[in-house]
Amino acid sequence: MSFLACEAKARVKKENKLIKLSKIIDWKKIGKHLKGMYAYEINGTGGQKPYDSLKMYKAILLGQWYNLSDPELEEALEVRLDFMLFTGLEGEVPDETTLCRFRNRLKEKNLDKLLFKEINLALEKIGLKVKKCSGAVIDATIIESASRPKTTVEIMSLDRKEEDTTDNSEENDITYAKDPDARWLKKGKKCYFGYKGFIATSEEDGYIEKVNVTPANRSEVKELERSLPDKKPERVYADKGYTSKDNRKMLRSKGIKDGILEKAVRGKKLSYWQKKKNKLISRKRFIVEQAFGTLKRGFKFTRAAYITREKVESQLTLKATCFNLLKAINKVKLVQVN
Repeated sequence: MSFLACEAKARVKKENKLIKLSKIIDWKKIGKHLKGMYAYEINGTGGQKPYDSLKMYKAILLGQWYNLSDPELEEALEVRLDFMLFTGLEGEVPDETTLCRFRNRLKEKNLDKLLFKEINLALEKIGLKVKKCSGAVIDATIIESASRPKTTVEIMSLDRKEEDTTDNSEENDITYAKDPDARWLKKGKKCYFGYKGFIATSEEDGYIEKVNVTPANRSEVKELERSLPDKKPERVYADKGYTSKDNRKMLRSKGIKDGILEKAVRGKKLSYWQKKKNKLISRKRFIVEQAFGTLKRGFKFTRAAYITREKVESQLTLKATCFNLLKAINKVKLVQVN
């Protein structure tokens, strides 16, 4: 260990979240999934020796955790002692271009999603996360595009009315910004240009199990199946935006109990039992709303940092990884080790 690392270890308190985070997970096992990202790691060819992939992945997580741009992350890696201890990067740190390229490589190889799952498994093995959720709570939120359009469209989708009966997703297919995948959506009196971010959280402890991103004008009712966790839950809870005969049929076909809110139709009010069912379901939905609250307020994820749907989905995946890690370190108190 270098003199700088020894000094950092002496100065940074063991109650620091990043110090806790470095201890609760076997990061070496996580790092095994990153081997082979570069040709140099396989056969020693391909140009200059790259930075250690696990250290780079940890740095990328910190960028999302603290909502830092690539230049800001580069600077933080140079001056913050807890960043140095957590990542293992000391002395010469990767520049902003290297950090950007690594993040894009993670997305291209789908390693962001793989590591999201692997970290969830690691948290399950140490008992900080339930292994199988009996219920999954699904919802969506608006993520504004990183590109700010100067023009709005006169005809745009209305939230919860986007595609209830027919597929009209092409009605506002013209974009007015550099982001080719973002779309307009009107919610209440406000118009948004961007995406919808879908998450599925476990009913028991609120960890995020699945992430999915679509253009903003995509109807929630069409995204329920794609938002289901990979591990089949016993029951799925969702609000009225997901109500449809097809969705209820899909859940039955998968052997999943239906926890979708009942929706009144024109000329027919909800029955007593439907209203009672809705009250019971509504009590379960707070946990996904808490998750969105933390993602937006704690991790500053109201606006995307990148353009295109794939990059926004990758960013949400990284934010969800940070969210789950934060929940884990809030659950555990580490014994101080000399």
